[in-house]
Amino acid sequence: MKKNQSSLLEKIDSPEDLRKLKLEDLDVLAAEIRQLIIKTVAANGGHLAPSLGTVELALALHYVFDTPKDKIIWDVGHQAYAHKIITGRKNNFHTLRKFGGMAPFPKRSESPYDVFGVGHSSTSISAGSGIAEARRITSREYKVLCVIGDGSLTAGLAFEGLNWAGDREQDLIIILNDNEMSISPNVGALSSYLNRIMTGQQVMKIKAGMLNLLKTVPGIGDHMVRLTKQAEESLKAFIVPGMLFEEMGFRYVGPLEGNRLDNLVKNLSNVKTLKGPVLVHLVTRKGKGYPFAEAEPSRFHGVGPFDVETGRSASTPSGPSYTDVFGETVVALAKETPNLVAITAAMSQGTGLSEFSRVFPERFFDVGIAESHGVALAAGLATEGLLPVVAIYSTFLQRAYDQLIHDVCLQQLPIVFALDRAGIVGEDGATHHGLFDLSYLRSIPGMVVMAPKDENELRHMMKTAVALGGPVAVRYPRGKGEGVPLDEELRVLDIGKGEVIREGNDAAIIAVGSTVYPSLEAANILAERDIEVTVVNSRFVKPLDADLLCRTATETGRVVTVEENVLMGGFGSAVLELFQERGTIPARMTRIGVDDCYVEHGSQKELRKQQGLDAQSIAAAVVDLIDGAER
Repeated sequence: MKKNQSSLLEKIDSPEDLRKLKLEDLDVLAAEIRQLIIKTVAANGGHLAPSLGTVELALALHYVFDTPKDKIIWDVGHQAYAHKIITGRKNNFHTLRKFGGMAPFPKRSESPYDVFGVGHSSTSISAGSGIAEARRITSREYKVLCVIGDGSLTAGLAFEGLNWAGDREQDLIIILNDNEMSISPNVGALSSYLNRIMTGQQVMKIKAGMLNLLKTVPGIGDHMVRLTKQAEESLKAFIVPGMLFEEMGFRYVGPLEGNRLDNLVKNLSNVKTLKGPVLVHLVTRKGKGYPFAEAEPSRFHGVGPFDVETGRSASTPSGPSYTDVFGETVVALAKETPNLVAITAAMSQGTGLSEFSRVFPERFFDVGIAESHGVALAAGLATEGLLPVVAIYSTFLQRAYDQLIHDVCLQQLPIVFALDRAGIVGEDGATHHGLFDLSYLRSIPGMVVMAPKDENELRHMMKTAVALGGPVAVRYPRGKGEGVPLDEELRVLDIGKGEVIREGNDAAIIAVGSTVYPSLEAANILAERDIEVTVVNSRFVKPLDADLLCRTATETGRVVTVEENVLMGGFGSAVLELFQERGTIPARMTRIGVDDCYVEHGSQKELRKQQGLDAQSIAAAVVDLIDGAER
């Protein structure tokens, strides 16, 4: 953003400053905020298209309502950058998503204007309902507003919140931000509901009759027809869509043009006086104000650094990512496995299933932001002889934990869970790290859990998972692979068998998944100090290679386990349990992983170093183990 004396944004340090502006000044301010968002995301990466689409909404909400006394809950938080900028954080906005800098999503500890911490979708209505009930119990007076996107509204949790809020009759304002997109294009009956209603025969007859009647009015008929066509979107809503929400107990307002500030401010000022539950339906444009994001909202939903002038990524690809390799592998497996189907939850591009959806459209299912439904759907498919591959981010599978236990593993159904973004994901921070899956998956009876050391092993693990015939999870990290050659022919691995990839007598490093190569690097560092260690690639977290691990512990007497997961109940815990059960207790043992904490945002490299998961830290842990044994 170019700084000049007439910059309105320079004068805005809080919503109180915003409310001093004239209404006509807000459009100028919106343009300045967009430039700051584009500039910052181009440098840092982030969620560009969603936040560009809601600049006017953020301004209007803080202009009309008395925040922070009035509470705004942003669902997910992808669209909250403008909110952050005008609530006292513009001077720190350049640190967005940086290590030690501004959080990527609303965070309660960061600002009193961030009423509820978010990162996963569809929580705003339930959280807002709780805040409204607390207001009633404490006899306080303030407004509660929940901002939720049409994509987030596809989740069952959102409907649970709507069902509750409509019945309780508390004052609650729900802002439905309808941009017809979540991350991938929206799917499902609710999404198509708003779009298809005008094509219904009854409505078409009514519409045609009205237009014919208007044309017969002398002098003004044609003018009235033009006005009616311009108002078609509003007419659509007044005839039918609002009925859904009205029947659920909400007063329906809309749809409104969500990128017109004068319209927003006027209507929100009226809504502010209404009592009971209200749903305001806004139609916004995702990526508004940046042509590249408007043209490709999916690509610019969440992006790395890019060139503002061209919209192209600032980084040069250095090889395929784990996601790319998974996507290519699952297509190859589907060609030789006719009953293989693939499922994603609104993340076909993010999980690498775009090509699968193109090659096998009849065998591909995008369930929307509905992970629980996706896993239960997979279970139903599996009962009829199909082999579902559920591609999902580790952090989002947490939302379907009950289905994993009761619907999949209890019935021992053959379902493959491909867990992308496992471990430390980087700048999206605490809500998006996949640091719990080893712990929550290994506790489920019947589940096989494996993690590849590189992209080539990922391909063999996918072949193994497809051939297994029971519940199995393959977890792999975000980002590029190790750059190793890929075997042409896929092979089935022996279940529960690891491999020794370096031998030494002084200690053993037993690693799994993304920590194997840093452990090998640590072994090289130690060798320069005349310390020779064995490095084991466990491959499997469940079942473990009991014979190999116990023999290694006995031979070296000193064991370090390494995992990119929380230590509580994770891979190291599994190894400890194995040693206890077998009576193989090494003289000294250290577990390296993530402590009992939430890891904040930063680059993967910075966070791995912070958590002791880089090669230097692993080597230091081995030295400490040896020194401690000798004292």
